Amino acid sequence: GGSSRSHRAVLAVACVAVVSMAFVGSRTYASLLSSSVRSPSLARNQAPLMRRLSLLRRPGASPLDGPCNAYASVAGMRRRLAAAAEEGPVRVRFAPSPTGSLHVGGARTALYNWMMARKEDEGKFVLRVEDTDVARSTRESEESVLADLEWLGLKWDEGPFRQSERGEIYKEMVEKLVASGHAYPCFSTEEELEAAKQAAIEKGENPKYDGKWRDADPELVKQKMDNGEPHTYRFKVPKGEVVTIQDKVRGQVSWDAEATLGDFILLRSTGVPVYNFCVAVDDALMGISTVVRAEEHLTNTLRQVLILKALGYTPPEYAHLSLILGQDKQKLSKRHGATSVTQFKEEGFLPEAMINYLSLLGWNEGTEQEIYPTADLIDKFTLERVIKSPAVFDMDKLKWVNSQKIRELEEKELAPLIQPFLESAGLPTDEAFLSIAAKMAQQRMEVLADAPTIVKDALAYPLSATLETDAAKKIYEADEEFSSFVAAVVEDIESGAMPSPSADLAAYEADFKKWTKALGKKTGRKGKGLFMPVRLLLTGRMQGPEVPQQLALGAAAQADSGVVSLEARTAQIREAFKMEPAHSA
Repeated sequence: GGSSRSHRAVLAVACVAVVSMAFVGSRTYASLLSSSVRSPSLARNQAPLMRRLSLLRRPGASPLDGPCNAYASVAGMRRRLAAAAEEGPVRVRFAPSPTGSLHVGGARTALYNWMMARKEDEGKFVLRVEDTDVARSTRESEESVLADLEWLGLKWDEGPFRQSERGEIYKEMVEKLVASGHAYPCFSTEEELEAAKQAAIEKGENPKYDGKWRDADPELVKQKMDNGEPHTYRFKVPKGEVVTIQDKVRGQVSWDAEATLGDFILLRSTGVPVYNFCVAVDDALMGISTVVRAEEHLTNTLRQVLILKALGYTPPEYAHLSLILGQDKQKLSKRHGATSVTQFKEEGFLPEAMINYLSLLGWNEGTEQEIYPTADLIDKFTLERVIKSPAVFDMDKLKWVNSQKIRELEEKELAPLIQPFLESAGLPTDEAFLSIAAKMAQQRMEVLADAPTIVKDALAYPLSATLETDAAKKIYEADEEFSSFVAAVVEDIESGAMPSPSADLAAYEADFKKWTKALGKKTGRKGKGLFMPVRLLLTGRMQGPEVPQQLALGAAAQADSGVVSLEARTAQIREAFKMEPAHSA
């Protein structure tokens, strides 16, 4: 169709541009492509292809290098060009700073980007590590963030790219801006800048660079450069420039550039590029089509758009996500409890539950549905349904979502998940014990870390303490026939009429049900009058997991695991209800 013809035509133009680089270098390929595309139908495909062409360079190659340095071989060029032409237009990125753990806000940002990429067969999710803050960035933190993303299942398609390894690219881009008149060297000292700042504050003005070196004498600049005097590079903010974006979450946002900021630094005197410059350059060269990030980055957009336009790039679309607040409506922080992905993992939350809950933390498809398979979330997610008001993080709701996801698991899936939690609590982890524990705890857990408590409660037998409660007294004190019922239960235990737990839990549960029914007929009881006394006598509690599951768990437990055996339980029943001790044969 027309669309495919347009793509083939643009691809042909791209081939011309690539071949041209063999003679004139990569500095001109963008202009060649731009001048070659005239048709409106071709123009629609130009921007994404321009982004794709920027990806053809080898990792680490300078964007301004000639073809011999920027490309491995002509064959390699062809392969990369073919791959680029086939890629879809959606290219999103997650760009964490490795200065700490991955927190809820960052995880949600990564998730929204990942879902956008996965909605299209050819969408790309790029991972970029923004580690130019040398003093605070650590490789340990980077590894932690990457591990958290992998645990959540947010696998990236490209990267991780580290800004700390792209220094030459940024320096060359600064040179390009200086050559085009969009940037200049600044020799103002720290003392001069501080004095100017204080003077502006005293006048009640917005402190910003006074532009001392903006239009300095070229000869003076050259002299200082030749003398090796320390200097920064500043961006020349255009006078009268108004920058407007159509934010996909917040709507139209505009800035008066000159009134908002002064000429800002691109490259420090140490040669280290500043954050906003790196971000703008990388978004352009990595072909990012949509930038989805936190609301706190909205103010950075002005600088980044100015830089992109000065470099000749079309800015990507932007979507700035609202803040995440705690229940007290304050910005979510450590004082609200767990906030990092690692903490949630250690507390026994499932990655599927985190994905489900985080997706709804600022987005809704317009229904009352709360539990989603991840595939459905990808299919339904759109930025148009993301709300701009702050989202409130509700730990109880997250635990509920997690409990629902736990209930969806097969026993064979759940058993290995609770194993490390049981092991750390000193409980058995053999296959038989794990299988029963998983089935027993599944319907009662909110998080996997609940499993040890549920298991320990089932192994224990607090009959004496329970009999002192008002709830228990209502069962046995008002029932004149209770003593005879206790005697019937003890008799069945000791005679073997009550079935013994077996490795086949399903079969044992069926046998236990038959025995309970027979016990009811023998004692004239049914319903609550039968089941509650059975639970009290056999488990020592008024509530908990299914009784046969608890007994089966006890039978599978090791003697040193804190289990109270059925024989020991029977002895306690006799003592509590003043029955004669059992006599040995």
